[in-house]
Formats: sequence, structure tokens, C-alpha cells
Amino acid sequence: MGCEWERAKIEDVVKKVAMGPFGSSIKISTFVSEGIPVISGQHLNEVRLHDKEYNFITIDHADKLKNSNVYRGDVIFTHAGNIGQVAYIPENSKYERYIISQRQFYMRCDLKRILPSFVTYYFKSPEGRHKLLANTSSTGVPSISRPVSYLRTIEVPVPPLPEQLAISHILGSLDDKIELNRRMNETLEAMARAIFKSWFVNFDPVRAKAEGRDTGLPKEIADLFPDSLEDSELKEIPKGWKIKPIGEAVRCVGGSTPSTKNPEFWNGGTNSFVTPKDMSSLSSPVLLETTRHISDAGVEKISSGRLPVGTVLLSSRAPIGYLAITETPVSVNQGIIAMICDKELPNYYVLYWTEENMETIKSNAGGTTFAEISKSNFRPIQVVVPHKRVLEAFVQQVEPLHKQVVLKHLARETAWEKVQIFLCGGGANLPYVEGVFSTPWKWSNLQARQVKYPVSKLPTPDDYDAEEIDAPFERLAIAYGLARPIPELEQYVLPSGSPDHTPPRLPVQDFDHEILYPKP
Repeated sequence: MGCEWERAKIEDVVKKVAMGPFGSSIKISTFVSEGIPVISGQHLNEVRLHDKEYNFITIDHADKLKNSNVYRGDVIFTHAGNIGQVAYIPENSKYERYIISQRQFYMRCDLKRILPSFVTYYFKSPEGRHKLLANTSSTGVPSISRPVSYLRTIEVPVPPLPEQLAISHILGSLDDKIELNRRMNETLEAMARAIFKSWFVNFDPVRAKAEGRDTGLPKEIADLFPDSLEDSELKEIPKGWKIKPIGEAVRCVGGSTPSTKNPEFWNGGTNSFVTPKDMSSLSSPVLLETTRHISDAGVEKISSGRLPVGTVLLSSRAPIGYLAITETPVSVNQGIIAMICDKELPNYYVLYWTEENMETIKSNAGGTTFAEISKSNFRPIQVVVPHKRVLEAFVQQVEPLHKQVVLKHLARETAWEKVQIFLCGGGANLPYVEGVFSTPWKWSNLQARQVKYPVSKLPTPDDYDAEEIDAPFERLAIAYGLARPIPELEQYVLPSGSPDHTPPRLPVQDFDHEILYPKP
């Protein structure tokens, strides 16, 4: 059918696919204070490269690793460890030149065939991600086998460039909104962290009262704090507060993995099952969903069972330190310590206490192959237990901030669900849009059919013959230059004055209907 997108192998739409350097080529001893930034997994969690906190190597060193140098427009993948990561280097990146680490590989697009932004969005889609990970090995460190040669064979949709640009613009605007939410979440978390540190680490209100100074807090909160400090076995703490092992202040439990050889534990499972990998890509300590699910029979095989909403999770190995508060009931594997906060300490306090004391936690770890903090080594770690009313006041201050973080994460997840319809060649993987967007309909049918998205807002060109041309709904929307092909995406458009790094939207006349939808 004329409206179907062309599909081509990666090797037919790129100029180059290449690996990162050998492991010994870049190591800690080669890092310098400035030079060429080294890309690692932490920079690949979004669609665009996340420019932050780089290690650097010298220009001369980078010159010797010429085949691993990447530039604006290159698409970077992770082939070992946290496999499935993909991001492209945007035109406004902080640096012109980068070098990838030994666990990455990259492709350089033929811009006459495919856009870096479009192919990145495709590999973020369920279809693209499935293809990318179809050649993986789970023995030892998860990895993509023969990543360069395998990537070359993957078939991807190749719409006309005007459509790729339109789709990239629409999804790019959504990404800008997501990035804005991420930064707002960082601010909200910093506010909560600052309150915790002031009240429970530096004891600022207590010190102010002891010195006769104003605490800066409302009187009803300031009155909850004592006016002096006293010695304890841990350190000097506010008078009347206690020191306890964390294992007595909260319930610390672990988990396990039901046998993957028994399909009864996995097939048709709807219970969220958390591993450290689920926590590794979180931009905020909020866990909404997991990649794997187990059955009720699988849950029964785990001694800790199903954990309640609000449980604080800490990855206990590979690596130690990922943190999250659950927003859905979960079960956990053996790589996580779960803290159920139904005793003396609320979960928000426990979250920031764990973060503040991470070095102490790591110093109590054991292990020969990799560091691991066991429950038996974790439970005795000492924690300050403030008065109950002070903790209640802390929750009142921090809970609204945390709820805002959760809402912004939910908005992000909802947004990503809605944009998946663009990423699979005019089709969709989401159940509630299957059969709606994968079927080529005539315009008259679109107007008459009651579907999830209000199609009546689509414009009809004067010269459009509904009886002659078939086209999927979202293709029509793009072809006629709508800024928002899905009206429900309106809430995700950036507010006035916000930065927008996406390509400019093409005017309607640049979408040549005969090119987009040639007659048979």
C-alpha cells in the first residue's frame, strides 16, 4: 500500500558503526581535569545525551583512539552492563567532540536517509528495544553479542525525511517537557534533602535555640525541638533523642528470585518484581513499575512476599546505593534490602538517612567478586531516632514535595505511552490503540469512528479525496502539519519561554502530499 513506510537495514542508512576502545585503553589513571569528555552509561538514560559530570582524557590520547571518537549527530548504544541504553548527541551539546567508553558502540547516520533523533526514538520504542536486545547473552555481565555486526542487520522504518523531522519535533518538544520535569524534581528533592540535613544532621534548630537565636521555623515547629545537645555512643545529638540500630527502627528484609525454569512462577505474572536494574535508570527515587513480573505462586516463593507501597529499597550489590520508595506493591530479588517503615521511622526519613550515610553502609560491605552489604551487616548500623512529633512535622514538610515528584513521574510515563504510536512505522504496540492506528482508514471512516483520540480536529484540505487515499491516522496528522497530531499531547507542549532544542517545525506547504502518499 502506498502509505506504508519503507523499511531498511541499519547498514543501508548509516555511514559508520563502530565499537568503543578496549578496556585497558581508558582507565582511571588516564583521566585528567580537562580535555575530551568520556561518555558512560550515566549519560545515556534520556533520548539526548545528558551532559553532566564527565571524566576527561587528553586530546592526544583521544587522537590515538580515533575510531572511538563521536560527534554531534552520532547515536550511542550500550552493549554490556546496562544494555538497551541509547541516546544521540544533539546539535546543542556542551562539547563538539566526545569519546565513548569500552561498553559503548555507535552509529553515524546517513542524513539523506535517516535522522539521529528519529532512529533514537525508534530504539526507545517497544519494537526497537525488542530488536536491539534480541541478540543478548545473560551469561555473566549482560551483553549484546557481536554488537556492531548485529546492529547492521536490524531493520528499521524509514519514513520520508519530512515525516521524520515532524515526528522528531513533536517528540522532542515532549522530551523538553520531560527534561523540565526532571529538573523540577531535582529541585524538589534538594528542598527535602536540605530540610533533612538541617534538622537531623546539623541539628540547626537545636543549635539556634541553644544559642538564643531564631530558628527560622514557624513557632509550632520550633517548639518541637529541644534546646540543647547531649553525648551519645554515636555522636552529640539533641537531648531526649535516641540512638538505635536501623534494624530495630524499621523492618529490614531481603528477597530472592523464583526459579526461572518453572514457568508457573512467571507466565502471566502481574506482580511487580524488582531487581537493581529497575532502580539503575531512575532519575528520582520513585519506583512506579518494573520490567519483570511474577505470578502469585512466584510471590509465595519469596520469604518477604509482597512489600507494601512506601517501602524504601536499597540495592545491596552490583552496585550498592540505588535508592527508591515504592509507589506500587512489589517483591524484590536477592540484590535488594527492603526497609518497611512501620515502626519508629517514616520512609522519607529513612530514604534521606540512607542517602546521607551511604559511605558508612558501603564500609560495612563484604564480598570478594563485588561489594555487597548483607542484611546482617546492615541492621546494626546506628541511626538517630528523633521525637515522634518532630518526625511528624518532617513528614508534613516533605510529603507534599515527594508527591509532586511522583506526579511528574506519572506524567512522564503517561506521555511516553501516548507517543509510542509514532515509533513503529504507523502502528502501535500498546493494547488500547492496536487496531486504531495500525489500520489504514479512509478519511470518512476516521470522522465517523469514535476512537480514544478526537479525530474531528484534523483539518481536511480542499483538494483531499477521501475515497482515493488511504492513510493511518497519525500519518494524516503529520502530513498536514499539525503541531500536535494527538490532541491529548497539548498539555506536554513547553510553556512560553522554555528552552526548545528540537528542529523547527516545517510549514504545512513543505509536506508534499504526492511525496508522502504517492498514488498507486
